[in-house]
Amino acid sequence: MTWNEKIKDFEIFLRFERNFSENTLDAYVRDIKKLKEYAEEDLDNVTPDVISYDNLQEYIFRLSKQKFSERSQARWISSIKAFFKFLLEDEIRKDNPSAMLEGPKLGLYLPDTLSLSDINRIINAIEVHTDLGRRNQCIVEVLYGCGLRVSELIDVKISNINFKENYIKVVGKGNKTRFVPLAHYTANLLQLYIKEIRSKNKINKKFEDTLFLNSRGTSMSRVIVFLIIKELTDKAGVSKKISPHTFRHSFATHLLQNGADLRYIQEMLGHSSITTTGIYTHLKTEELREVILNYHPRNKTNIIE
Repeated sequence: MTWNEKIKDFEIFLRFERNFSENTLDAYVRDIKKLKEYAEEDLDNVTPDVISYDNLQEYIFRLSKQKFSERSQARWISSIKAFFKFLLEDEIRKDNPSAMLEGPKLGLYLPDTLSLSDINRIINAIEVHTDLGRRNQCIVEVLYGCGLRVSELIDVKISNINFKENYIKVVGKGNKTRFVPLAHYTANLLQLYIKEIRSKNKINKKFEDTLFLNSRGTSMSRVIVFLIIKELTDKAGVSKKISPHTFRHSFATHLLQNGADLRYIQEMLGHSSITTTGIYTHLKTEELREVILNYHPRNKTNIIE
């Protein structure tokens, strides 16, 4: 039995039985391939059926010294635990050497969000008099107006947009389908983009139904969308570290701030668990705390001696 055989089996398991998204699956497989390299180079080709807890602990210790973030370290351990749990269930091993591994204690992760003013500054930085600018304007409006993941954005099909009822059919993580409302403003921008801008492109036949296209008439990559957002952010003078996902966080936060029910936000984001969506309640709690500290009369009263 070799590492390559078991990693391939693990990949198939994650894809078809655990229904992992491509991005998560790639990350897990990449993590185990790094462990394989360590086992072959530093542990004299020890195989996955005999590698020990001490070996794994030493591997994690070495990685932790390379100044990776705590989140990266936590994911390595999650990947390793999933791999050896799979080997145990597949009866390749009789024990699980990763069972006692402990990851770093992570604090509450509060995602960065943009104010409406920041979003307008970014949109105003777009050169909408150009065809490319009109496309990029639609990209930003869909990211913010619909709360899509970047992987969902680049896969949006024109046939999945209902302009009569104003919603987009989105295929998200785990091939789960949801229907996201489309604001009239965003719908109008998209219709104009499809009619006036996209129609000018020479479109590859495989991508005739794909909404956002690159200069070659094929679907855009995640990297290109990241670069577009970075360029616009720098141009707008917004100093926060922003990615396409920041617009998704902002979408959810602004809905919550304006009174939307958390369950509806969960549906629109495509979260399988309300716990995931619950992170945004912490953002609101922080906001409420600042209001109390700044405006409550007791915080302006002198301490009684």
